Amino acid sequence: MIDHISIRVRDLAQSTAFYESVLSKLGFAKLVEKPGTVGFGKRYPEFWLNHRPEVHGHDGVEGFHVCLRARTTDQVNAFHTVATRLGAESDGDPGLRPEYSNNYYAAFIRDRDGNRIEVLTFVTDKE
Repeated sequence: MIDHISIRVRDLAQSTAFYESVLSKLGFAKLVEKPGTVGFGKRYPEFWLNHRPEVHGHDGVEGFHVCLRARTTDQVNAFHTVATRLGAESDGDPGLRPEYSNNYYAAFIRDRDGNRIEVLTFVTDKE
């Protein structure tokens, strides 16, 4: 039901490079680049960065949260590894989250602007 999501970032160039690397692990690519905004997606732009230089970054307060779906646990792991290597803060290592369901496998990061990004897959016997 959701068509797209937009998040605010202080440094559009830096955030574009970061998200271009981490979202590629989920099959996303940069599809649109216009002044003040960049859109990523698989077939159409569904994850947007909007330049907002007045954003002051993460202050420890719970803020924006979005969860992106991955196809496999390997994709969840790769997203988290690349994100933390590029300077994101881990907000939950990859792993099962039985408090949500028996097959809920996720990882959480916070980008430099404090946005909390979760990547999730549901583990099956085939994986």
